[in-house]
Amino acid sequence: MNGDPLYYWISVAVSTALLLPISTAILAGWTPPWLRKRQAGMRFRAYGALCCYAFTLLNALPQATDASHNAVVACANVGFAFIATAAALFLLAKRKDKGAAREADVIDPARCKNPRETSAGPTAR
Repeated sequence: MNGDPLYYWISVAVSTALLLPISTAILAGWTPPWLRKRQAGMRFRAYGALCCYAFTLLNALPQATDASHNAVVACANVGFAFIATAAALFLLAKRKDKGAAREADVIDPARCKNPRETSAGPTAR
């Protein structure tokens, strides 16, 4: 026995209720209000959350169903690959957001209405 199956089923239910709907909604085009300022890396975040969901399933389901030790270890190893992928995707999302913020800060002097305004902002008098 791998522990009380109730705890594993609770973890599957909670991750299904929290991670799956938000991730699929983001992939469908919806943006949560708390992430509206960070639009650039939204798809990376959604795929990262789906990888976290897969990690939860791969670690909880074999133990809840009382699978053999070899099956539990194999699923845990595959789950580690998913969580490592999720970490990489979250880092890529952060990097993409940083790049988008940097591009938004640069002002094109040719399109600027105020000739004194540069990429560093308006000049002080």
